[in-house]
Amino acid sequence: MQTYRELQLEGRKTLEEAGIADHTADAWLLMEYVTGMTRASYFLRETEEMPKDQAESYRNMIQRRAQRIPLQHITHEAWFCGLKFYVDERVLTPRLDTEVLVEEVLLEAGKMQAGSSRFRILDMCTGSGCILLALLSVLKEAEGTGADLSGDALSVAERNSRELGITAVWKKSDLFSNISGTYDIIVSNPPYIESHVIDSLMEEVRDHEPRMALDGTADGLYFYRKISHEAGGYLKPGGILAFEIGYDQGGPVRLMLENAGYEETRVVKDLAGLDRVVLGRKKQEEHHV
Repeated sequence: MQTYRELQLEGRKTLEEAGIADHTADAWLLMEYVTGMTRASYFLRETEEMPKDQAESYRNMIQRRAQRIPLQHITHEAWFCGLKFYVDERVLTPRLDTEVLVEEVLLEAGKMQAGSSRFRILDMCTGSGCILLALLSVLKEAEGTGADLSGDALSVAERNSRELGITAVWKKSDLFSNISGTYDIIVSNPPYIESHVIDSLMEEVRDHEPRMALDGTADGLYFYRKISHEAGGYLKPGGILAFEIGYDQGGPVRLMLENAGYEETRVVKDLAGLDRVVLGRKKQEEHHV
């Protein structure tokens, strides 16, 4: 039998030898996950022996992390906008940078609602559902639809919807092929990595996240072109189209929106100062007297 401290140090050493950059933090997080202890309670009990079942579970998780399996795929937990999401290899793990997209859409929703939040939101390429569910957690009266070509991803989104107690409609759709009606807001974090770049990504991303959620084809812009071109038919006049983008895609995607007739287009940076979000507003209908 080993103590909590001995196992925590063993885990940290194993991850360090495997080349895991955040080996100390990951060893801690897995210890907390397995034991349910806070850091404070750990320090009070670090010299106690760790129960055998917990020790086995901890070692197993450390070995999986050493194999570059993402931490969130081991714990099946990812926090996004203050909400806990279930994730696995069927979906992209929610990223902190994507919270900028949610924040910007909420700002636009605040301008649009004029005392009522009863409007419709479509999340295209929804994946785990994290963007849509984060929006609906704030916009309590809004109706939300999440669309994805991957049935596996939609299963994860539906699970998150149930576990969070947030109602949404989930549709299997190749972009707009199975979408009907009009929306006040269309939001999307589509695949945007250039095909030739994917093999150079971190192992955790390259080998353990779904390629179809990463691959934006040759120039990374395929889905922006398609959505920008087609979204107008599903947006109400004055509605918002908002994208997450890669750091070098702000200019091209903004130009796509402008060429598609969107107004008030803008690019928003993330906390690192990199372009992260592009938004545009569909023109209001003109009324002729």
